[in-house]
Amino acid sequence: MIEYKTTQQIEAIGIAGALVRRTLDAVRDAAAPGVRLTQLDDLAHQMIRDGGGVSAYIGYHPSWAPSPYPKVLCVSVNDVIVHAIPDASRLKKGDLVSVDLALLVDGWCADAAITFAVGTASAADQRLMDSTRAALAAGIAAAQPGARLGDIAAAVGSVIRAGRFGLLAGHGGHGIGTSMHQEPHVANEGKPRRGLKLKPGLVIAIEPMLQAGGRDDYRHCKDGWGVRTADGSRAAHFEHTVAITESGPLVLTA
Repeated sequence: MIEYKTTQQIEAIGIAGALVRRTLDAVRDAAAPGVRLTQLDDLAHQMIRDGGGVSAYIGYHPSWAPSPYPKVLCVSVNDVIVHAIPDASRLKKGDLVSVDLALLVDGWCADAAITFAVGTASAADQRLMDSTRAALAAGIAAAQPGARLGDIAAAVGSVIRAGRFGLLAGHGGHGIGTSMHQEPHVANEGKPRRGLKLKPGLVIAIEPMLQAGGRDDYRHCKDGWGVRTADGSRAAHFEHTVAITESGPLVLTA
């Protein structure tokens, strides 16, 4: 069932989105050589509590996962694409770090992700990040009232394929609102003018996940949650929560 939101409910998701953004910015600023991934998670946990939020991740247990998720962040480094549990490993100069965060404030959920380099990014990593941001921007621009989900998928996918990058097969964005994952699925590749018609009140997360090696397949990490590139190439992930409004897409996690 697809959940459409009122203007007031979209504003409430925006409050959660602002806390997501502040927390992600703080995590990025704290990331430095020698910092443990668990320290970043602890920082995010404190900021969520201080901001009146509740983690959408802790205790989340989809059918495919081996156990409930234990942390407030997903922190995926280098060839890990998404969903990695923060552990005690330390960041190193040159690492490429993707951080994904979803939380609720007063029962409304927002979700976003960023990728950044520890120190100065290599030219290849910068191109990967820039292309992932461009794919996200293209998807948001296509999220117009009266358009269709396929228009978003086609816009995202065209940027990915033009850059000769791979995408994460079988994964994409999703509806969001009173829970983190709702209908509809928001694919990162598809045909325009196909699928659900976008109506005001629909709120979705758009999240391209690019693989530098050009392949779409992946393998699971030992924790059973994280997924990494099958060829060992690096990955990047950017995400925003976006509301469809009468006047166009409204980014709620900017």
